[in-house]
Amino acid sequence: MTTIAARPTTRLGYVDNLRILLTVLVLAHHCALTYGALPMWYWTEPSESLSGLALLAFVVANQFWFMGFFFLLSGLFVPGSVDRKGPGAFARDRLVRLGVPLVAFWLVARPVLSLPGWPERRAQGESFLHFWFSAGDPGSMWFVEVLLAMSLAYAAVRALRARSAARPAALAAPADGAADGVPALAAQPLSFRMIAGFVAVLTVVTALWRLAVPLGTYWAGVGLPTPAYLPQYVLLFVAGLVAARRGWLTALTVRQGRVALIMAFVGVGPALGVSALASAPDAGILALLGQSLTENVVAIGAVVGLLVLFRERFSGQPAWARFAARHSFAVYVIHPLVLVGVAVLLSPLVAPAGVKFLVLLALSVPLCWGVAYLLRRIPGVARVL
Repeated sequence: MTTIAARPTTRLGYVDNLRILLTVLVLAHHCALTYGALPMWYWTEPSESLSGLALLAFVVANQFWFMGFFFLLSGLFVPGSVDRKGPGAFARDRLVRLGVPLVAFWLVARPVLSLPGWPERRAQGESFLHFWFSAGDPGSMWFVEVLLAMSLAYAAVRALRARSAARPAALAAPADGAADGVPALAAQPLSFRMIAGFVAVLTVVTALWRLAVPLGTYWAGVGLPTPAYLPQYVLLFVAGLVAARRGWLTALTVRQGRVALIMAFVGVGPALGVSALASAPDAGILALLGQSLTENVVAIGAVVGLLVLFRERFSGQPAWARFAARHSFAVYVIHPLVLVGVAVLLSPLVAPAGVKFLVLLALSVPLCWGVAYLLRRIPGVARVL
């Protein structure tokens, strides 16, 4: 029999450890974009060599799942935070914790990263002031932008539900386990059928969405580089909200985790192949369904498998892990500046793309955490980072 734990009210070590892993994967992802065959980063030295194509495959496979996993982990602790603070205070806190870094990145970091394009725009007669404030979109902070929108939407829903629940029973106390008029959902185990059902729903929604928003679409207005994956981001964030209520973190069994990891590993190759076929201009709805299915099998397999693996094997937090977890959000915010700075310094190095990728990653990971540590020691910065 599966034991269902109560909704967590404290930080979980293995969830923080997963955030560390995903943050390192973000750095690896952008290091691969620097030297791979897909030049979509602030500083690139693209290569179509064998190692450059391998980096491209890594980027595509990574994209199948890792940002969606970020949204699920972010959603896990949102209901409890709203329970404690109330929708209004939660929304104000999110505007500070997410909105301030977003605006700061746009006003400071993004123009700095765009400086290589300044000479060309100056030759066109543009003033430096205009260049600075129109240098671009939120860039890699699109995740924070989307997470802020989802968090505020959830707070608004909770506020509306609390208000409607208060009208017919203004003097009645909330039911046991309820908060803000929202009762805690009944705990129940997760079955393979439920997981497969989630994959099926996500597959259909994603395929239909991609009829209008195909892979490769870029939303310049909001700086979203992967809007084709938006259904995954939204549904995994919602899954995190529900998982927090139903105790699904502990409901997942070891067997489910093993099967999920096997499905994820086995599915990467087919997903890459089907994704390439579905990217053809004449690809129809069946190709999109195949693409969406294979991608989401990898995504949900990785999410479920890693949740169980880290819960069972990597739940402890030694001092270095606590340090890394405490600074992981700051690392996410500042990592483009560090990666680009180190890549520029490495530009004279003549080496295969794969070698330069490894050198850049090995130097940037400790440097990012070191810069984040120093930055958070500035008075007031730790409040938002």
